[in-house]
Amino acid sequence: MPLILPEDFLSFDENAWLEAVDRALKGAPRSRLTGRTDDGLEIQPLYPQRSEARPLATRKAQTPWAIIQRIDLPNPSAANAQILEDLKEGAEGIEVVLATSTTSGGQGVRVDDLSGMEQLFDGVLLDLIRLRLGAGHETSSIVTMLLAYAERKDIDPAKLQLSAGLDLFGWVARRGQFRSDFERVEERIFDLLHFLKGQNLKYEFFCADGRVWHGAGATPAQELACAFANALYCLRFLERAGIDPAEWSDWINFTLVADADQVGTIAKARAARRIWARILDACGLPQKPMSLHMTTSRRMLTANDPWVNLLRTTVAAFSAGVGGADSVTVLPFTMAMGLPDGFARRLARNTQSMLIEESNLHQVADPSAGSGAIEARTDGLVEAAWAQLQEIEAEGGIWKSLVDGKIQNRIAVSLASLQKAVATRKKPITGVSEFPDLKETPVAVLDDTQDDVAPLNHHVDLPPPGEGKYAAAMKEAFLGGSSLAVAIETRPHADNPVRIDKVPQIRLSEPFEELREAAAVSRAGTPPVVFLACLGPLAQFTARATWTSNVFAAGGVASVGGEAHSGLDELVAAFKASGAKLAVLVSSDTIYESDGETAARALKEAGADYLYLAGKPGAMEEKLRAAGVDTFVFAGCDVLELLREAQGRIGLVDIEEVPA
Repeated sequence: MPLILPEDFLSFDENAWLEAVDRALKGAPRSRLTGRTDDGLEIQPLYPQRSEARPLATRKAQTPWAIIQRIDLPNPSAANAQILEDLKEGAEGIEVVLATSTTSGGQGVRVDDLSGMEQLFDGVLLDLIRLRLGAGHETSSIVTMLLAYAERKDIDPAKLQLSAGLDLFGWVARRGQFRSDFERVEERIFDLLHFLKGQNLKYEFFCADGRVWHGAGATPAQELACAFANALYCLRFLERAGIDPAEWSDWINFTLVADADQVGTIAKARAARRIWARILDACGLPQKPMSLHMTTSRRMLTANDPWVNLLRTTVAAFSAGVGGADSVTVLPFTMAMGLPDGFARRLARNTQSMLIEESNLHQVADPSAGSGAIEARTDGLVEAAWAQLQEIEAEGGIWKSLVDGKIQNRIAVSLASLQKAVATRKKPITGVSEFPDLKETPVAVLDDTQDDVAPLNHHVDLPPPGEGKYAAAMKEAFLGGSSLAVAIETRPHADNPVRIDKVPQIRLSEPFEELREAAAVSRAGTPPVVFLACLGPLAQFTARATWTSNVFAAGGVASVGGEAHSGLDELVAAFKASGAKLAVLVSSDTIYESDGETAARALKEAGADYLYLAGKPGAMEEKLRAAGVDTFVFAGCDVLELLREAQGRIGLVDIEEVPA
């Protein structure tokens, strides 16, 4: 059907729009419509088209991104069953997250020897899929074991599409120190690279990974800066290792985080490609497209009302695909609660399948090119990330900056700002800080209990790392039945290891979830409640009562009352009958002016231990406080602190912990 528009619709220009804006703002400045990103970049309400912008060299048109499934079931046989199901049902590759991984979160596949790897990959055609590894400090050992496995199974190792995932600095930032001196860590990597080079093998061995920094609270620009500072270290290492400069970029994979900020995620992926192209140019290296993998954010996942995570991960996967990622991993929606089951993993896989097969997002290369909003965000991220990358370089590079605590300090500042925005609901979390469901039905997760595995006692003397001899000997040891313990036994420990400040790994919803958990425990006895003391007719308080009820529910405190009453005596009687210790006066500002003080005194006299008022008091604050109102609840207040105090007054936490 043809699109029929009013004749004058397309005749309006920007000035006409601005005139309409001014009328709506009623004298307020237009700047009220301008937002800010976590990096301080402006978000304008309207952008002109950037018709001069050209598409970036991202994933080619009509080329779907690769669906990569996370595999982290501890038991190798169970993990194998999941691998086979994922590959059968549409995944093009897998990311095997071992227990030693930087991003394992305490979960991960337990592979200690070649027999364990045989269980893990039984029936898997490794030379036909994309294989990503997450092995943390054991990356070199696991890659060597994989080569031993390929030899035993008669698989041509040159056909493996392997991203080994070595992220030295993310791992040490999580742990606080290396097990060996940093120089000895580099020696083992140097040895393996020479072994691979001698075998004419070339994999994406290094991973410039943004996940740890994002999980610690980094802004998008900080995540990009840390990832590219890592990439610069990798380039310098490859130079020292004698690798052909024309191949340096082939050894590096980039992994960035996709979250529910649609414009921000698209811009992050696009900015990454521009920054990498600039680095290659500055280094005099040939221009090659970066290998970009994106994974949905763990930081944004919630344990309460986890079904909303399906919306978050769908937006994130959409944005990663539109942004031009070469491969994408969607984390299962129950991951914040425990080890996801097959149903959650299937939904993660099918989310991507539908975006590709049903929505055809892959048909156009860089489809957001020319969008004023996305081009502006991309430009801003490139400039902000480049400036922070230069700052890290001026500090001596990523390792020196971490040792001095400078990267950690900057991310800590960003984390504090982010947590404040969550606490005040400037960044609301649906299902947690807003619209919580106190009667939600639990979802299933797997039992992640792991059996202790005794390391095989099979001692082998290995030569010192050098020109590939150590890796070659380790490969033979694995073929002979040795476990990972052989690598650990021959690894010299540092006499005086360099320790650095660790970075946390957070989920934004955790503080609210802790309150909900404390309240849930209380429900076994007396349910925590707050009484909504509504004044006046329904029209005067309904909207504010609903809002207030949601505020307290975010801390697991249920609301009682909330009805219209014929008079103050009936309201007071209803409060007494509720048995609540806390009460909230709820009505319009007009009713507060006429009846607020009287109602406050009556509720205090009726036994309210603590009295709130929903709304900003304005000029009436002094009178209302004198009448007995203790705290005012309004949009923009620190809801998290308010709920912690409320739980303390109910008795869910020690009253000494609650400010007076």
